[in-house]
Amino acid sequence: MNENEKPLEEAAETEENSAEEKKSVDELIEEAMNAAAGEDTESDEDDAVSEYNDSASEYAELEEQLSEANDKYLRLYAEYDNYRKRTAKEKADTYSNASAKCIEELLPFIDSFERSLDTECTDEHFKKGMDMIFKQLQDFLSRMNVTEVEALGAEFDPNVHNAIQQQEDTDYAANHVCAVFQKGYRIGDKLIRPAMVAVAV
Repeated sequence: MNENEKPLEEAAETEENSAEEKKSVDELIEEAMNAAAGEDTESDEDDAVSEYNDSASEYAELEEQLSEANDKYLRLYAEYDNYRKRTAKEKADTYSNASAKCIEELLPFIDSFERSLDTECTDEHFKKGMDMIFKQLQDFLSRMNVTEVEALGAEFDPNVHNAIQQQEDTDYAANHVCAVFQKGYRIGDKLIRPAMVAVAV
């Protein structure tokens, strides 16, 4: 090898080494970028998982709070509904008891009125006036939901009949009311006064 070819060979080797070094640097840069990208991906995934867990925990907490609030509402509504029903019943009972007491005090006057109508009267105008007044009284009792207790001919019922005697009577079956001495009354389903009766045997 002559002296002129030696520098050319050295230059070629230098260029080859530079190319290898450049390739090595490029590979290192690419590896670094890939590693960084991988770390970013893992970091994003970790952040997403963490955010999801936080959201799930918050949702569960809100769901529990909603369930507790709903339970409180249902209990409060049930208490209010019971209170409303109780007060409505108490109001109805108070009105019914007051009405029953008023009618009970009125019954002796009704009894006397009926007995007076059974008495013979020669004054037709007076009798007609009494009949009209009694009709108005009966209309008032009807509006107050007051009814007579079924008695004559009915089977004896100790809940609504007060038997003061027993007697033989072929017109009525045994254990049936054969005579009424005093009418009984009820207001709605509430008994005001039992009927005073005789029972056939």
